[in-house]
Parts: sequence; structure tokens; C-alpha cells
Amino acid sequence: MKKLALLFVAVCFTALSYAQDAAEKINQANEALKGKDYAKALELYEDAMNNLGDVQVPDAINYNIGLAAYNSKNYEKSVLYFDKAIAAKANVAKANDYKARSYSKLKDYPNAVASYEVAIAATDGDTKAMVYNAAIAAYKGKEYDKAIAWFGQSVESGYKGATAQYYKAAILKKQKKNDEYKAALETGVEMFPGDKKMSPALAKIYVGEGNTLYKKGAAILSAANEKVNAGSLKTDDAAYTVEVDKAKVEFKAAIEVLEKAQALDPSNANAKTLLDACKAVL
Repeated sequence: MKKLALLFVAVCFTALSYAQDAAEKINQANEALKGKDYAKALELYEDAMNNLGDVQVPDAINYNIGLAAYNSKNYEKSVLYFDKAIAAKANVAKANDYKARSYSKLKDYPNAVASYEVAIAATDGDTKAMVYNAAIAAYKGKEYDKAIAWFGQSVESGYKGATAQYYKAAILKKQKKNDEYKAALETGVEMFPGDKKMSPALAKIYVGEGNTLYKKGAAILSAANEKVNAGSLKTDDAAYTVEVDKAKVEFKAAIEVLEKAQALDPSNANAKTLLDACKAVL
């Protein structure tokens, strides 16, 4: 887990009795947060903040409270506190990042995407993880154009590139852009040989193509044999040989694409069955 970016704020109190109690609880909360006891930290922060009286505490403390809430899985509260931190201009980029993560946990993907966009724009540094997480949120929220763009950036940056390319392909499939889906898988397999998701997916496409070619060849051969059975054609006629040769072209093309499928996914039983059928005819 990445080290938490805590904000240490000066707490200025005007009422001594309240100040001492609240200050102590905030100090304890800070220590609990550093020690990853997030539920305790949140409880202490909220107890201190709810019993301040006239005591003044800088709004930047809300960033720390947001971290405690997020890491103790109180996502509704984390959004609330990160919003307060953002309003106070406290660690704005990270606050929006965590706010986006909170919305994702809540399955509120439109708000997650919007928050990621702000976080990415506000970050002066590495945004690779945010871009990938934004792509996931956009994918789950069916904002497919944004998801494709961000997954593309993840592939280019090398951050979880294979998974990003697979998701990019999956979106194209959902959009019924079959040619682009196939092309994305072919690119992915070339970039990430042996990927456990893309290779079988592309093999399945090739099996489908091989099956179509096999059926085409079988239909040609069947039609020619029907004529032989009907007596309108003989197996030693040139016309019959022409039809058989046409069928063989389809079977050979099927074998070529099915062998590609088998190389990608040796466990694909359909590829083997169709290959055997094509070879038996030839």
C-alpha cells in the first residue's frame, strides 16, 4: 500500500478546556491514521470535530478525515470530507483522486469519472494509476469512448498494458465493432504474447472464421455429390473436379486460420475438431 499523504495542520484553539481535549484527540487520530488504524482515527477525528465549541480548526484537516473514512470503508463519509478538503484547497489532486475511488466503491461511476478527470488535470506528476482507474470507472459506467481513450493511454504508458488492451477490445465487442475488436486483439497478442485472456479470445474468433470456411467448402462438395447421386454429374467429369477443387480451396483456407487458433489456444477443442474434419476431406 502506498504511504498515506497526510496533512499536518496547526490547530488554533481559543477555549482552553475544549482545546486541550480536541487537540489531544486530533493528535491521537493522526497517530492512529499513521498506524493504519483507520476506524479509530475516524472516530477520534469526528469526536474532536463534533465537540469543538468555539474552537477553530483549519479546514485542511478534512483531508486526513477523508483518508480515515476511505480506508475504513466509510465511502459516503469520505466523499463528504474530501469535498470539504477540496473546498479548502487542501491537497486538491489527491482529494479528487480519493473522491473518485470512493465513488467507484459506491458504484457511482458517472461521479467517479468526473472526479478522476479533475484529479488527472490537477496532478503535476505521475497520473498512470489514475488514468487506468478512470478507464475502469468509465468502462463500468458505460462511458465507452472515454474508457477506450484512457485504456489506450495505459497501453502506451505501459501501466497494466495487457489488461488495458483487453478491456479496450472488450468495449469494441460490446459496441459490435467486430472488425475493430479483432484488430485490437491481434494488436494485443502481438504486444503481449501468450496473454491468458486475449489469446483465447482471438483463437475463438479464428475458430469462427475457420468454421465458416469449412461449412462453405462442405456445402460446395455436398452440392456436387447431390448431382452425382441424381445422375446429372459423374465423379470423373471435369465439372465435378472443378467443384471439388473449389471446396478444397475453402478447406485449405480453413486449415490455415484454424492452425492459428490452435497455436494461440491449444485447449480449444473446436479448433482441433474442425482441423481434423478439414484434413479428412483433403
